[in-house]
Amino acid sequence: MAMFRSFVSGGQAKQAPVAPGENLADSYSCPICLEVYHKPVSIASCGHAFCGECLQPCLQVVSPLCPLCRMPFDPKKVEKASNVEKQLSSYKAPCRGCNKKVTLVKMRTHISSCNKVQEQMDNCPKFVPVVPTMQPIPSNIPNRSTFVCPYCGARNLDQQELVKHCMENHRSDPNKVVCPICVAMPWGDPSYKSANFLQHLLHRHKFSYDTFVDYNIDEDAALHAAIALSLTEK
Repeated sequence: MAMFRSFVSGGQAKQAPVAPGENLADSYSCPICLEVYHKPVSIASCGHAFCGECLQPCLQVVSPLCPLCRMPFDPKKVEKASNVEKQLSSYKAPCRGCNKKVTLVKMRTHISSCNKVQEQMDNCPKFVPVVPTMQPIPSNIPNRSTFVCPYCGARNLDQQELVKHCMENHRSDPNKVVCPICVAMPWGDPSYKSANFLQHLLHRHKFSYDTFVDYNIDEDAALHAAIALSLTEK
């Protein structure tokens, strides 16, 4: 977690004291995207800060946990981290490419247009397997990451987005539909239509299967194993 320095009064941008070997930009980086904070927000219960956009997916679940310490928090008690924003406007740090001193609040914009950073990215070593292999990449693996809305055909929805989309747009739709998440599983039945699809989503798909599930076991065993493992999370 980024270590915040003492509150800085407004005025001309300046360089904050940095310990030997410490990178100031890293000290003000979001723990999720690892970039300098953009529109930072903080969780009231634990005090951890993140980019507003990075934390947004956590706010869509029923009982959110802090991505850093896993402490439960009330999504209504997430607020703008004004003190962090002020520090971003007060401190300067060197660009990791051209070494030019840039105010932290402008660091992301600078890096996106810095030729030196782009050169570094272009010169990064390409991935090469340790041992060459002739094994072909399987082509018949079903997509279990994104789904199509069975009501309107909206595409590229991950599990949380599918639940949110259906609750917001199809709450009153009486049609019986096939669950696209279940169909993607090895035990899925493409002909089975849920009598109450929204209730099915809320009760059956509160968490992502691919986080907990062994796809080589049947549905009931997978569900019990996933629930048991999820209860052990701190």
